[in-house]
Amino acid sequence: MNPFILAYNLLLRLISPLFLVIVSRWKNKVYLFFAGLFALFVVLDASVLHLTDRMHHAGFDLMLRYRIFTPKPDDDIVIVDINEASLAALSREYGRWPWPRQVLGEFLEHLEEQKPSAVVFDILFSDPDVYNPDSDEYFDAVIAETTNTFFPVLRLDESSDSLSQVRASMVPGVTPVPGIAQPDATIAVVLPHFRSVLESGRLGIHNIDPDPDGIARQYLVYREDYGWRIPSLPAQVVRALGYPVPDTPTVLLNWRGKPFSYTTVSFADVFDDMLRKVKKRPADEFADKIVLIGSTAPSLFDIKPTPVSKLHPGVEIMATAIDNLKRGDYLHYPEGRLLYPILALLMISIMAVAFYRDMGRRYVDSLAGMSEFVLLGVSYASINFTSTYINLTGPFAIGLAYFAVARLYATASGKALETNVLRNSIAQDGEMDGFLLLIRVAAPGVPIAEEKLKRICRKLEVTGTRFKSVEMLSPGQKGLWSLLSNTLAVSWEVPVQDHAARSQVSEDVEIITASLDAIVSKIGGDEVGSPSWTFHEKRISGGDAAKAGWDRLLAEAQLALVAGQGAPAQSTADPSTTENGADEGSRS
Repeated sequence: MNPFILAYNLLLRLISPLFLVIVSRWKNKVYLFFAGLFALFVVLDASVLHLTDRMHHAGFDLMLRYRIFTPKPDDDIVIVDINEASLAALSREYGRWPWPRQVLGEFLEHLEEQKPSAVVFDILFSDPDVYNPDSDEYFDAVIAETTNTFFPVLRLDESSDSLSQVRASMVPGVTPVPGIAQPDATIAVVLPHFRSVLESGRLGIHNIDPDPDGIARQYLVYREDYGWRIPSLPAQVVRALGYPVPDTPTVLLNWRGKPFSYTTVSFADVFDDMLRKVKKRPADEFADKIVLIGSTAPSLFDIKPTPVSKLHPGVEIMATAIDNLKRGDYLHYPEGRLLYPILALLMISIMAVAFYRDMGRRYVDSLAGMSEFVLLGVSYASINFTSTYINLTGPFAIGLAYFAVARLYATASGKALETNVLRNSIAQDGEMDGFLLLIRVAAPGVPIAEEKLKRICRKLEVTGTRFKSVEMLSPGQKGLWSLLSNTLAVSWEVPVQDHAARSQVSEDVEIITASLDAIVSKIGGDEVGSPSWTFHEKRISGGDAAKAGWDRLLAEAQLALVAGQGAPAQSTADPSTTENGADEGSRS
């Protein structure tokens, strides 16, 4: 036999007795124990671990990809794309990228004739073109004639700040934070090479900082270093156009869809048309537009993973940031440092109480399903109909995990208690004493909801201390207990001459019969009257003969239950001295 199967069977044999002890002694208190463990996890996660942050991110990404209502991209934002086709087309005359700055100078000069509202370069001009100095001078001169051009600054890693010779106060566009700005602090940045750009002050950092999982979900509004506030390039553009800019370091982007959602034109096509005497493109194509000049070419490596695409061009991400800040519809994201843990604890508490009070599988499943649906529904509705994203995926995941554990335990414990007696009888050699408490909840034919009978069974399973089986008998049921309807069979088996075990069974019978009226009336309601019961015992042979022994014991109990022999009586007969070995107690 496979060694893994042998190991599994051995582990199962070792665990099963322990599991049965837990089920028998702890009963429904296990659900409260589980709730305590989950509550401890919620507190630790909210304060230290932060493991559910990944759930928040995954839930946010999923809802964004499949939301019903996606905001339309701003028609006034146009991307001039230095794509692979443009690189190939211009390489014949200007060589590989980067092209001489004269190309971009001529493009900008013609573009300005259409009077765009802003021209934003998503290209870092960090070094001079030593082979084409005249080209650089021409580009610099064209920029100097503009008042609507914007250029990026690259913020390097903070670890390089001490090596930099650029003081924060020297960076165009930065503003000091009163009282905390350090005048001599240096920062590691890559500034544009051109004087006209530096003198204009129309600069901003274009860094895209991904979340810890590598996905870009947010965009900088500003970055604060050593008391100096450095604006982002989108914030500079939007502020120059007269729109308010939020006073927050970052915004959660409200994505407009997958890449190439914005109006995009090929750089080569536009540039070729600009040089024609007879133009084919509209003369006002870029009038009053925000024109972004950047690249979607994979070979230039300006591509980031985002919630809506694994390959999102950086220029499209910048366009989304400008669009969000211009409209002010970036996503507000309440941190919920208290709200989310409280919701998770509430979910756990509600389900724990439902399981503990044994409210019925259908009711508990409906309660859990409805709660989870509400949490997801609120999150999904918020991202579709508002600009505030209420991320409840953390409480949803924790509530679902608790429900899964509790439902698994409920199923496993019910199965263990249900099959314990007959299974043990068949598995054992020799003889044992079998005990059977037969309970008629209502007369045969009286309609009782099956769910109510199951709830009564589950309640009886956790009443008392000794291992037992509780099964519901019905005409449609197959197997050992298939002869009566509206009847429950509670059975025990104990080793022969084990007086302590016999005493436990007697105590359990007293506990069950004493609480029977209350249990049945509480769960059954008006559908049932006063239950009747009979208790029998018999010597049972183990192994293959066990089933026949239990069949005879059941038949005797049925006869006694139907006959209704009066008040309960204590068993006094020794089951080993008679064939039947039964002394019945019954009530009708």
